[in-house]
Amino acid sequence: MDMSKAKRQEAFWGYLMVAPTIIGLIVLNFYPFFDTLKLSFAKTLPFGLYKMQGIDNYVKMFSSAEFWKATWNTIYFCILTVPIGVFISLIVAIMLNSKIKGRTAFRAIFFLPMVVAPAAVAMVWKWMFNTEYGIINSVLHAHINWVSNPHIIMITCAIVAIWSAVGYDAVLLLSGLQNISKSYYEAASLDGASKIQQFFHITLPMVSPTLFVVIITRLMASLKVYDIIYMIVEQSNPVLTDAQSLMYLFYRESFVSGNQGLGSAIVIWTVFLIGIVTAVQFVGQKKWVNYEI
Repeated sequence: MDMSKAKRQEAFWGYLMVAPTIIGLIVLNFYPFFDTLKLSFAKTLPFGLYKMQGIDNYVKMFSSAEFWKATWNTIYFCILTVPIGVFISLIVAIMLNSKIKGRTAFRAIFFLPMVVAPAAVAMVWKWMFNTEYGIINSVLHAHINWVSNPHIIMITCAIVAIWSAVGYDAVLLLSGLQNISKSYYEAASLDGASKIQQFFHITLPMVSPTLFVVIITRLMASLKVYDIIYMIVEQSNPVLTDAQSLMYLFYRESFVSGNQGLGSAIVIWTVFLIGIVTAVQFVGQKKWVNYEI
């Protein structure tokens, strides 16, 4: 067989194998994104029609106090959930990586929240946070308005989000911990290094690539938060403006108010924020992520 013909056949089968993924990306990701981008410059008309109107949606969006409040709520939610959630996940992963009885069962228990529907999780937590008969106030012997206090509502949503994501992130970090050779710890012990010193000089640098992935995915998920806030905060709740995220505002504008053009502009703004955060993380990783093993 001619060498060039063999290469063409190899290339053909290679493209054939990746074709489903490429088609899926085009149909489910690229086309909807560019369609949303186009719709953000349009005014929505009845019967699914629209009319191009330039940057009017963006002007209206950037001049809206509610939009900037939703942007701050989203950023605040990231501040509340990402650092604490990743820290707890790392501690849980270290504990699950140690020699304890029932380690496999504990891994399954911590991962369980990820396989439960977010709506079910939010409803259970909403009942637990109930001011009158919620179990949390009963345990604390307090009368805290967890879902009606504008100063606490974001913390309430953050607690639910952290609880839901800790197991998944811990499993990812656990896979990174298990790739660290035990010989590093044995050598450090012989040199007299304490457990704390081993953590900062061996565990943390070696697990940093996995930690970087976890931080990136958690930031993206936090910037796109919607379901937890939607289930916990009712639309009639007066603290809604203190809790709604950008994705919640997108839902209200697109599907409640019917202004899909403005809703699309909010989505593009959210994508822009995710892009900035991701770019900053990729630039900053050079200073703390260790890829050398």
